[in-house]
Amino acid sequence: MTPETGLSLSDAVREATEVLAAAGVPSPRIDAELLAGHLLGVGTGRLRALVLGDTPAPAGYAELVAERARRIPLQHITGVAHFRYLELAVGPGVFIPRPETESVVQLVIDHLRDLPRTGRGPRVADLGTGSGAIAGSIAHEVPDAEVHAVEYSEFAHAWAAKNLLPLGVRLVRGDLRTALADQDGSFDVVVSNPPYIPAEAVPNEPEVALHDPPEALYGGGADGMELPTAAAASAARLLVPGGYFVMEHAEVQAGWVAAMLERSGLWTGVATHLDLNGRERATSAVRKPEAGSNERIGQ
Repeated sequence: MTPETGLSLSDAVREATEVLAAAGVPSPRIDAELLAGHLLGVGTGRLRALVLGDTPAPAGYAELVAERARRIPLQHITGVAHFRYLELAVGPGVFIPRPETESVVQLVIDHLRDLPRTGRGPRVADLGTGSGAIAGSIAHEVPDAEVHAVEYSEFAHAWAAKNLLPLGVRLVRGDLRTALADQDGSFDVVVSNPPYIPAEAVPNEPEVALHDPPEALYGGGADGMELPTAAAASAARLLVPGGYFVMEHAEVQAGWVAAMLERSGLWTGVATHLDLNGRERATSAVRKPEAGSNERIGQ
């Protein structure tokens, strides 16, 4: 599929679609177009216009299609992931942000926009930032917010640095269990998309099972809830009284997360939120102004 073969862009994309479909790629036509657009440096709209003409297939297209047919993630091939209004640098060693997480970001942004301003912008902490998708989107869309992001993985931290430092996010490398301990009780919002997959629940998609880093997938313990519980514990100590916490989780974990927050005695207004597919994707809560000495986080 190169100009030297005389294959047109239209024919190349059609053949690529067939190759990717045979390989089980979930969206073969879209991926075929995105790979061609990546090589040509054009968006999907322009690419589709070029397909209608006699534009030749770009050099190297067949090689990229072959990589995608081996179920290498599209974002690893192109080096970018699109998330809300951002184009994030991604690659091996970092979790590729999912569209479902965009609804989690929207919950945070809606809350921040309703907060009264008292001489300073709101302070936000993102625990387990990965590529920086959540923290970066908040910083981009709520310019007066002071956003902090925490990431434990050395590789993911490096990707996050590329994405977040230009946006003014304060990135630290650390464990979400002990993150930002010198700033307890000072954040207006804490958000987290922690690893939450149970130990035995190996993902079916090769792109996830073989290419997303395990430390970004598995939440610890048979039920996968060790790190989500730890994220809730950290949120409780980091938030100001009345501060807002929102955490992403699997659909089947919604009831467990809500019960865990209710049982702790530290939260009020516990609510489950649906993503754009109608799945229970996130749970939010408000930090109680006061907590009794006998209350225990995550118990």
